[in-house]
Amino acid sequence: MRKPAFAIAAFWCLPMFLACHGGGRTTGNHPDASGDGSGPDGSSTVAGGADSSESPDSNADTSEDAGLDGTTGPTAELDAPPPMGPFCSLPGSVVWTAQGPTVIPGPTVIPGSDASVPDLSWLHVPAGFCTHYFATVKTARQLKFAPGGDLFAASPTQGTTGGAGDGTAGIVILPDDDHDGYADQNIDFLRKQLPSVQGLMFANGYFYYQDNTTVRRVPYQAGERPPTGASEVVTNMSNWPQAFEHWPRVFDQALDGTIYITNGGSQGDPCDSTWQVRGGVFQLNADSSTSMVAMGFRNPIAMRCESNHNVCLVAELALDYSWSAAGREKVVPLRSGDNWGYPCCATQNTPYTGTTYKDTGAIPDCSGVTLDTDSFFIGHTPFGLDFETGTWPAPWQGRVFVTLHGDAGGWNGARIVAIVLDSNGMPLPATELDGGTSDPNNMLEFATGWDDATRSHGRPAPVTFAPDGRMFIGDDQRGAVIWIAPVGLMQR
Repeated sequence: MRKPAFAIAAFWCLPMFLACHGGGRTTGNHPDASGDGSGPDGSSTVAGGADSSESPDSNADTSEDAGLDGTTGPTAELDAPPPMGPFCSLPGSVVWTAQGPTVIPGPTVIPGSDASVPDLSWLHVPAGFCTHYFATVKTARQLKFAPGGDLFAASPTQGTTGGAGDGTAGIVILPDDDHDGYADQNIDFLRKQLPSVQGLMFANGYFYYQDNTTVRRVPYQAGERPPTGASEVVTNMSNWPQAFEHWPRVFDQALDGTIYITNGGSQGDPCDSTWQVRGGVFQLNADSSTSMVAMGFRNPIAMRCESNHNVCLVAELALDYSWSAAGREKVVPLRSGDNWGYPCCATQNTPYTGTTYKDTGAIPDCSGVTLDTDSFFIGHTPFGLDFETGTWPAPWQGRVFVTLHGDAGGWNGARIVAIVLDSNGMPLPATELDGGTSDPNNMLEFATGWDDATRSHGRPAPVTFAPDGRMFIGDDQRGAVIWIAPVGLMQR
């Protein structure tokens, strides 16, 4: 599969903020970005994707490319990278100004997608930023960048919290070797053997990944496609109580080298005075055992550790339908000994309304629950988070960006917000709940458009920042992977 050739007008410039470019360029074709031969809505497009035995360069187009005026010119060098410059000047970018979106000339339809995905005009970002379609990965549930710059994506098939569940049961690589802003192809890294995969991590010369209750790893060196070493078990979380519906486990490595792993609880966990903890965050020990660090989670769906401070943050999905019982979703710091209250307590000193201990009938004691300061309405569903890398302009620099998945019925509340961090890497107080926050600038709305009542644009799920400063977002409903960048961010 090849990307369609397209021409750029002989002279164009981005309004207001990007340098003008002269001397038009015609790009050659590039490998199909879809890989699996279907669009984000699951519909079939064209034959031959990631499963084709054909090599990426075996059907190189050697014909002359037509210009916008219908004339032909010299054949462009195949797979030649565009001139280095601002990311937002790449064809296909939707640049936002105070007057609205401006589309940089480029392909109107990318194989493996439908017309609405590369358009992206529905996705609103602040003036001075651009959005760009990158790839299609069905049920994209986790994104991580490898040493060397390749983007890895987890694509499970086991039933997921609000996801489509139509993934590839594996892990794919999404390279952009020609630096045109689109993934060249979907390369299978580990495929059709991982129905329950979400957690991904690069650490200590290895690539770590989830295989149901097990964390495994393979040796990894920058640029490997596929792995060259054998897989080995790192640890098995089955030693702790398991919840079938919250099978995803995510993990990350803190600045001090500690590896942390999440374990989900269940919607039906009983509030019992002697209840054994199910949902929690655990540390990996040198002997491959795990020990609990923090408890009281129902579904710790995302976790990321900050690279400049010894701080890890966890996104917690609390008791469903508990908005009238004082419930709230949370983003919380990971600290040894913290108890976030589930299944008995909505927050510090506040049991879920009407809840008593099943074994004694007493009202739960919630005085020992850690006080949450960064919270969301039940159903808005904080689903992914990552830290801005220091390349974005104020007021977005130095924040943790959180994807909100939205409610399961209408995707209400689906958007991306940015919470400011203090000098130690800790989030400042920010809440959607009644009364708001003492400083509304602590949590700013960054990207919107998913919850436009049409349910046609997917739901934001994983988020990760690239080493070059772009923010990548995955959609676990329709499969689109996109990136967002400030207009001044330059290719390196």
